Amino acid sequence: VPLAELSLMNKLIHTSLVESDQHVEILQRDPSSPLFSVKTFEELPLKRELLRGVYMMGFNRPSKIQEQALPLMLAYPPQNLIAQSQSGTGKTAAFVLAMLSRANANEKYPQCLCLAPTYELALQIGQVVRTIGKFCTDIKVNYAVRGNRILKGMVLEEQIIIGTPGTTLDWCFKQRILDLTKISLFVLDEADIMIDTQGLSCQSIRIHRALPMSCQVLLFSATFKEPVRAFAERIIPDPIVIKLREEELTLSNIRQYFMVCQNSEEQYKALCNLYGSFTIGQVMIFCQTRRLADWLSEKMSRDGHQVATLTAELTVVQRASVIQRFREGKEKVLIATNVCARGIDVQQVTTVVNFGLPRDVKGEPDFETYLHRIGRAGRFGHRGIAFSMVENETVELVHKIEEHFQTTIKQLDPYDMDELERLAA
Repeated sequence: VPLAELSLMNKLIHTSLVESDQHVEILQRDPSSPLFSVKTFEELPLKRELLRGVYMMGFNRPSKIQEQALPLMLAYPPQNLIAQSQSGTGKTAAFVLAMLSRANANEKYPQCLCLAPTYELALQIGQVVRTIGKFCTDIKVNYAVRGNRILKGMVLEEQIIIGTPGTTLDWCFKQRILDLTKISLFVLDEADIMIDTQGLSCQSIRIHRALPMSCQVLLFSATFKEPVRAFAERIIPDPIVIKLREEELTLSNIRQYFMVCQNSEEQYKALCNLYGSFTIGQVMIFCQTRRLADWLSEKMSRDGHQVATLTAELTVVQRASVIQRFREGKEKVLIATNVCARGIDVQQVTTVVNFGLPRDVKGEPDFETYLHRIGRAGRFGHRGIAFSMVENETVELVHKIEEHFQTTIKQLDPYDMDELERLAA
């Protein structure tokens, strides 16, 4: 799945903040300069209308990244910032609060500019602006995105512009309707996706060069690897950097088992025995192909299970809807191809089933996909359990996975109900 699609999917499904104990690191050019963090939104210099909007979003208190980033974003004089954190940690709400705070409702021209890598991500940011800014009725938003045609000679009166780099560049230099010299806050979201997409980083740099020296710059990225770091340094010299230490996927808190079956039908019987022995709240079942996922979904639905299916053929909005229904418990089983193997966090999931092991094009174990698959059962330090249904000829792959991860995957007899019940206890 392209990074931009994965990011949009996470933005759509994270209606509340992900609780995380991850460590926040702050790097600044003057280590002696005091840093301020907050535990409540009331401690921030926010207008009452914005506080009402924040609570309407369902945010009761700042997330880890917001505790540290918001005081810096809202400080006077304005400070440049690079923030690294993954989806669900509240970064969009944080920079939206900064834009709504910096925008002067009495001035009818663009003052805040936010760039996103895709049309869909730009619209999603706009949705957050509309929700948090619901009570700031005099602050307006416009979108520099494909399909939003601006008539020649039209004057932009909206204080906040959200756009993609290509269309924004067109508005600035070709149509000359967006005056970058009046922008006081520039937000660059999803910088790692910008770099990953041809042309976007160059367009973003061109836009940045036309901004006034006094313009505050906020750059956000889910990762902070060398290409992102180099790109950020070209745009923001000597910034304050906030890093949310990336959660490492680990197998240490996940018990792993495998069952040997003759064919798909026998795998299905083993799955039914498993389901009958365990009190399973919500389970994710991974299949290697869409055909197998559809077959399994049909069989489970026929047997009375509440099942949702997630495959690459669905649109991003459809995928997000499926995941949201699963998170809300409307379906107890989510059957997925590898489209869902990474990046999707559903805290209620404690059990993962591999309906066949993930393999690469050479037929060897796909170690990374295996890690991300079973990692869905061990999010945020929770204990999980993973079962793999394998056929006789693929048992060798289990041993290769054990060797690769230096882990133990215990074999179970799929028809030994006593053993399964002991395990469940």
